[in-house]
Amino acid sequence: MNNIDERIPKSDVVLSKSDFVSDQMVKWCPGCGNHAILSAVTQVLPQLGYKKENYVVVSGIGCSSRFPYYVSTYGFHSIHGRAAAIASGMKIANPALSVWVNTGDGDSMAIGGNHFIHAIRRNVDMTIILFNNRIYGLTKGQFSPTTPTGSVTKTSPYGTLEAPFNPSDLVMGAQGTFFARVADNQPKHLAEVLHEAALHRGTAVVETLQNCVIFADKTHAQVTGKDVRDDNQLVLEAGKPLLFGKDKNKGIRLNGLRLEVAEIGKNGVTADDILIHNPSEPDPTLQMMIAKMSPPHFPMAVGVIRSVEAPTFDRLTEEQINEQKAKSPIRCVDDLLNSGDIIEIR
Repeated sequence: MNNIDERIPKSDVVLSKSDFVSDQMVKWCPGCGNHAILSAVTQVLPQLGYKKENYVVVSGIGCSSRFPYYVSTYGFHSIHGRAAAIASGMKIANPALSVWVNTGDGDSMAIGGNHFIHAIRRNVDMTIILFNNRIYGLTKGQFSPTTPTGSVTKTSPYGTLEAPFNPSDLVMGAQGTFFARVADNQPKHLAEVLHEAALHRGTAVVETLQNCVIFADKTHAQVTGKDVRDDNQLVLEAGKPLLFGKDKNKGIRLNGLRLEVAEIGKNGVTADDILIHNPSEPDPTLQMMIAKMSPPHFPMAVGVIRSVEAPTFDRLTEEQINEQKAKSPIRCVDDLLNSGDIIEIR
């Protein structure tokens, strides 16, 4: 299905990745996962076919929020936690924009938590890339809302005591229509998922398992490491069984109301016992269960976990404004001034 937004003007010329590469020096640490995300975004933008001047990149605060400088589009480096709110206003005021939000786990789920969940609840048409490195990197290594319990950081020298947020729970609990998860060290898959998110009409949230080489190095290694990836990642495809493992002989099935790992060919398990992934199922219950899986007992699901259609706040606002304008007898300022009792002040 072609979900290209008809409200956004199409480019008259063929654009390429180089058209979106900024002339600014990229000031992220060597080896930072942000470099891969930047490369994927500049690869996806020309594929959408919109005019270059109709893209806008919005960010909050943090290492991820330097993003607008590094993409040759319009951009807005906003304030801490407010990227989703500012981006919402941009899309509502100008539906002809392709709006991209870049935010970190601290930026979006701590001070920006309310803006984040309400943008998702409203289903404003924009793509939110959530850089989840489980740490505050720019401010030098404090624990964040996604830092695993017990982690030793600059602000938790004896280990964190908090239970961390699971971004998928937050997004789907806020009635999100699109949630995906990708690893920063799998660039091809990253670009594919970002492209699918960009075509989604509504708020598309893509959690990137991003590595901070300085303050939280290898925080996702249990899932993203090449030596464990086959057994600890489940790459989702719509309409395909939930299979993983080097030989794709392990899968996920339901046992009563719980998920469990089953090996095909053992204990009478067949391919028919394995669940089929359906990201477009309106009821998010099973999608939430899949999203919560993690090692050591389950593989972690990566790819598009949820993608359902629903009215977007920006389109509903646009329709409501047009409807009221069509009904209103007031067409200009003179009509407004003469629409009721007039008091003349001398």
